[in-house]
Amino acid sequence: MESIAVIDFETTGVSPDQARATEIGVAIIEDGRIVDRYQSLMNSGAWVPPFIEQLTGISNAMLRSAPPSDQVMNEVADFIGERPMLAHNAAFDQKFWDAELARIRRRRSQPFACSLLLSRRLLPEAPSHKLGDLNAWAGLPDTGRAHRALADAEMAANLTLHLQRLLLERHAIRAGHEYLCGLQKLSAAKVRALLRAV
Repeated sequence: MESIAVIDFETTGVSPDQARATEIGVAIIEDGRIVDRYQSLMNSGAWVPPFIEQLTGISNAMLRSAPPSDQVMNEVADFIGERPMLAHNAAFDQKFWDAELARIRRRRSQPFACSLLLSRRLLPEAPSHKLGDLNAWAGLPDTGRAHRALADAEMAANLTLHLQRLLLERHAIRAGHEYLCGLQKLSAAKVRALLRAV
């Protein structure tokens, strides 16, 4: 199976118009497993509000000694290369990825898949589609503290591998990134009909 870069950001807020990234984690999945990782705090000079510090454990003091965000974004963009990308609630991470790349005059060329949209379509019986809840419900490995970038990227990677295994075992579908992107655009009813027909 192709290589996919699963990413997660921790940030100072919800919109890159008013907030900056404080940490990024990447888990590379290939052939049914995580094969490589990248993680770094990133210092943009932005202030971390107390409630964000409480949520993530990332403090202003930690960021003062972190590498500059420009350096981190160049490193992580080189690390990912042209691999297709994925995140849980990708609309959030994609906005920050594009905004932080634009600050270093780089642009994304590859598409994003979303494990949140995919889980809603492929695991409708799950009691919650929050990343930590889904991983616990599916019995996937504990990757560490939630709301830290690498732990969350690894959780999303394990969830994606789980969804790919389900499609292969139940429907004999080898679901690469392009297939996943197409699937997430369909309604849940259309996905059920499609899979029944396979």
